[in-house]
Amino acid sequence: MPMILSRSLMVAFLAAGLGSPLRAEETVNTGAYLSARVAEAENDFPNAVEWYAKALEADPKNLEILEGAILAQVGIGNFDLATATAKRLKELGQGQSQLAELALMAGEAQNQDYAAILDAAKAGRDVGGLATGLVTAWAKVGQGKMSEAVEGFDAVAQTKGLEAFGLYHKALALAMVGDFQGADDILSGKVGGPIYMMRRGIMAHAQILSQLERNADALALLDKSFGTRPDPVIDALRLRLEAGEPVPFDTIRTARDGIAEAFYTISTALNGQDDPVYALIHLRIAGYLQPENADAVLLTADVLGALGLHDLAVASYASFADDSPYHVNAEIGRASALQAQGKVDAAIEALQGLARQNPDLVSVNYALGEVLRSEKRFDEAKVAYSAAIALRGEPTKDDWLLYFDRGICHEQSKDWASAEADFRQALALNPTQPQVLNYLGYGLVDRGEKLDEALGMIQKAADADPQQGYIIDSLAWAYFKLGRYDEALEPMERASLLEPVDPIVTDHLGDVYWMVGRKMEAEFQWRRALSFEPTEKDTARIMRKLEIGLDALMAEEAAAPAVEAPEN
Repeated sequence: MPMILSRSLMVAFLAAGLGSPLRAEETVNTGAYLSARVAEAENDFPNAVEWYAKALEADPKNLEILEGAILAQVGIGNFDLATATAKRLKELGQGQSQLAELALMAGEAQNQDYAAILDAAKAGRDVGGLATGLVTAWAKVGQGKMSEAVEGFDAVAQTKGLEAFGLYHKALALAMVGDFQGADDILSGKVGGPIYMMRRGIMAHAQILSQLERNADALALLDKSFGTRPDPVIDALRLRLEAGEPVPFDTIRTARDGIAEAFYTISTALNGQDDPVYALIHLRIAGYLQPENADAVLLTADVLGALGLHDLAVASYASFADDSPYHVNAEIGRASALQAQGKVDAAIEALQGLARQNPDLVSVNYALGEVLRSEKRFDEAKVAYSAAIALRGEPTKDDWLLYFDRGICHEQSKDWASAEADFRQALALNPTQPQVLNYLGYGLVDRGEKLDEALGMIQKAADADPQQGYIIDSLAWAYFKLGRYDEALEPMERASLLEPVDPIVTDHLGDVYWMVGRKMEAEFQWRRALSFEPTEKDTARIMRKLEIGLDALMAEEAAAPAVEAPEN
């Protein structure tokens, strides 16, 4: 039930006070309504649409059902249904629903009915302060009232925390009407100061520079922002610039495109928040108004994947043609979605085919390595990571992850010498990276090698990231392996609080308790560890400890041939 409560609160928030309780009338199709709410709570918008339709057949004026139906319809990107449902809800005159107003605004923008957008704003339509400000300014652009539009963008830019949004959209609007110098003055930071721009904004700026006959400056901007390593999307733009042709400014061609861009930029700010549905709503509107916005399509697919809607995500990724410069990124995303669906072979096949077609792309080889590693196909993953590393040439700080991930594959394949070399290379590139410090330090501790250095690494990792239970566990385990059991107690108990259902941490806590004489508590923790589904090997070891005690087991293991150490 917590998920249903959480989504109910979200709907209430979007409704901005609508939120009428479900009426207990006999006409309500209770089964359909409950099925719709369960589907909505599970982010299963396709099924929610069908169940809400059934519920509305029985009670077409129920405000809560109408609100839920709009959310589901927007969730699948069906704006014909969403705008029709929003009109029905608004006709009931029971207060303003922010979600319904968003759907209505999307329909008005699609029809380029800018007067309707502005009339609704005057009447008090509220779709959020930032969206209202940007959309109304773009509607003024659509009416040809540029002076008023600029005033609108300036009002957003003068709002604390929203400065970059107002300046960015003002620059796009100026570029759309041919004032490329004015647009460049903003995007270059000459007017209003520097503003942070994402990839799409930088590419728009490059187009603007090209229109100013400054292709060399546009190329320098791309090199500074993205480097010179292969990137299909950036390379497609770079080739046109290098050819000396004036690249047209087509990021925004109409005021409708501008409104789409407003929702896209807001979605990027919302993405990563607690409930991805907020981002999805804005992305769906952006994609509806400007279907050719490839960045919006890709981000929509990413968010759909985060919501568990992998079928819809796969379909979105698959919408890019093979000759599209976005095809590579889309295929990498599609492979991830296929893996999430359990279609691992299809995911690997897609990435292997992509690697054959694009042997010079680091991102493809890295993505293939990630899928193979997650499937414990470590030897194959090492080949993919090695290809990516070879393509990088002289490594930079950002390349630490390639060496770290390949090092894990070496370690899992029992090649510790190669693993340690990769971990140390990762540290050479990024000396304070806590994951590398912890992994290498723990590996050395568990092997009984270079213990003082290993403890120092883990202490640095714990200082850098003190809330990561697995790192605090490593610190405690280092003390344990050094025989400093009393010093191990406090961090191990802290690790257990941070990772309360981790079988390894719980098992380690039992070991520490045993060595400080708290044997009854040790046995209790070992039994808890068994309930958290440890590996088969760790299960056997815990059972043996419960049978004969840790001291006897350690003596038994010391007399036996060396065995693989437990994983952390």
